[in-house]
Amino acid sequence: MDKPLLHLVFGGAVGDPRTLDFTDTTSLDIVGIFPNYAEALKAWRGASQRHVDHAHIKYVIVHLHRLMDPDAQEGGGSL
Repeated sequence: MDKPLLHLVFGGAVGDPRTLDFTDTTSLDIVGIFPNYAEALKAWRGASQRHVDHAHIKYVIVHLHRLMDPDAQEGGGSL
């Protein structure tokens, strides 16, 4: 069984849609933590689609596994 590569999906209001400068960190929408990139991507797409008409709402995927073990080498391509 493969080790889970945890990913966090969250979003909120940003001052400029070209940046990741969230304007109110107390009201961030934490979508969840997912065991792989594919599931995180599905969650990110769903959350992003729900706010498609709001240019200043942005959702992101954070590769938690990279933060938890920055020296580990990943096999097979980019996540």
